[in-house]
Amino acid sequence: MGVLSGRTALVTGGSRGIGRAISERLARDGALVAVHYGSNEAAAKETVATIEAAGGRAFAVRAEFGAPGAAEALWAAYDAHPMATGAVDVLVNNAGAATFATLADTDEATYDRIHAVNAKAPFFVTRLALPRLREGGRVINVTGTPDIALPAILATVMAKGAVNALTVSLAAELAPRGITVNSVGPGITETDLNAGWLADPAARAHAASRSVFHRVGTPAEVADVVGFLASPDSRWMTGQHLDATGGLQLALL
Repeated sequence: MGVLSGRTALVTGGSRGIGRAISERLARDGALVAVHYGSNEAAAKETVATIEAAGGRAFAVRAEFGAPGAAEALWAAYDAHPMATGAVDVLVNNAGAATFATLADTDEATYDRIHAVNAKAPFFVTRLALPRLREGGRVINVTGTPDIALPAILATVMAKGAVNALTVSLAAELAPRGITVNSVGPGITETDLNAGWLADPAARAHAASRSVFHRVGTPAEVADVVGFLASPDSRWMTGQHLDATGGLQLALL
């Protein structure tokens, strides 16, 4: 029996890349997984089918982050689904988007769009999750790595940093209910979103050099960190940020 048997998880952005790996990992650990997606229904159905083929349980819910009322739409879709339990044990705020733009190239509309997806969505998704989260539950935010200069995605880094700050304060707020709140920062990871530039051998070599292991990470490696945070083994850890970059910061020293 898996460590999450009898529990329900919701993974935002759970149909592709790191989110898909997280959905599959939590299902493998026994959770019923709600796989959130924004627009790619085919990817969500494929993720659910893969989980079911492996003996797990999952269902897809749609809400397009960045649009007004996105968090409300997500939970309305969740509540309306016949497989939903009405409660959630594990909430993984994974959905996000990186927009390549320096400070000089970021206009107000771009800034607002980036923050709507990367900071506003997890804030309000979590806010509306509060009455649904069971005592002793888990909130896990997939964010970014602090203290790394990434000027090419400046507004995105700023938004991810806001969620790191949210993690710490929310951990203190939810502690009386036994709910832990932690964040995970992936490094350069082999996903379909990165496939284009990682196909260039020079770009891949540079990306690999950023890790002390001299390779690009896999979604499953990040998902395994999330799996630990979702498990009972992480019960004495809260308000923490876990670096899942393969030693990115070490490689920069």
